[in-house]
Amino acid sequence: MPVLGLDTSNYTTSAAVFDGQNGWNEGRLLEVRPGELGLRQSDALFQHVKRLPELFSRLEQAGLLQNIEAVGASTRPRAVEGSYMPCFLAGASQGQSLAHTLGVPFFAHSHQQGHLVAAAWSAGRLDLLDRPFLAWHLSGGTTELLRVEPDGTSVRAEIVGGTSDISAGQLIDRTGVLLGLQFPAGKALDALYDQADACLDYRVKLQELSFSLSGMENKVKQLVSAGEKPANIARFTLDTVIGVVLRATREAQRRWPGLPVLCSGGVASNRQLRGALEQGCQAIFAQPQYATDNAMGAAILTWRALEKQRRT
Repeated sequence: MPVLGLDTSNYTTSAAVFDGQNGWNEGRLLEVRPGELGLRQSDALFQHVKRLPELFSRLEQAGLLQNIEAVGASTRPRAVEGSYMPCFLAGASQGQSLAHTLGVPFFAHSHQQGHLVAAAWSAGRLDLLDRPFLAWHLSGGTTELLRVEPDGTSVRAEIVGGTSDISAGQLIDRTGVLLGLQFPAGKALDALYDQADACLDYRVKLQELSFSLSGMENKVKQLVSAGEKPANIARFTLDTVIGVVLRATREAQRRWPGLPVLCSGGVASNRQLRGALEQGCQAIFAQPQYATDNAMGAAILTWRALEKQRRT
């Protein structure tokens, strides 16, 4: 019972097939001009429309588009009223058109739901979807600490903490661009980390389960202006993010004892962050290729929805 899932975020175009056990994802990062911090929504939408046929072609050449029985897509950032971002129109519209053409059902999901489900599946923990758990959605545009509960075949996520201003991903990317690195800059900062010869200290204030990173951005700008070594700035940025995320996670575990912690989003693929949260909080992480934006979660949610529809 193979199904097709689509996700067209502000960073990646992706399409995935899931058959109830195995999954295959094809994705491609959107192109950002050197020195720029992302794309306008109109530019992202244009790139998605151009690239989706290429991804379908890859899946077809691999023999994965035979007998598709349902199509699903991320249609909005979060599963709450008023959540909207134009770039998701590309996957939503093409997904609905494909479903009508094939005569199969179409299922709409949120980008965040897809992230959580893809992370759980890639970690071998789909069982998490049937019980409450804590989760981090750490990405280029989002740093949210969530309390997640089952919601039919999907999940419902309540924001309980995270940043009050810029996201961890934005801080990392802005730091990278200030250092002359290509956007997105997560992998490049991670590579610089081991070259640092100084450990600079800055403790972000944690209020309940929330924190602000805008002051940290100002500190980075001051270090760049002072001529600090790029590797030291990279380590400073990552260590600060890791420190406050770790403290917030421990506080959440104190408030909701016994709940497992799942980490998803592109920032969650950082090896330093993963090591700290695995050791300090026994956190569960997505495999790196499924931590970043991908369509696997949309495909898995589509399969689960179709299975329930057929049972009833």
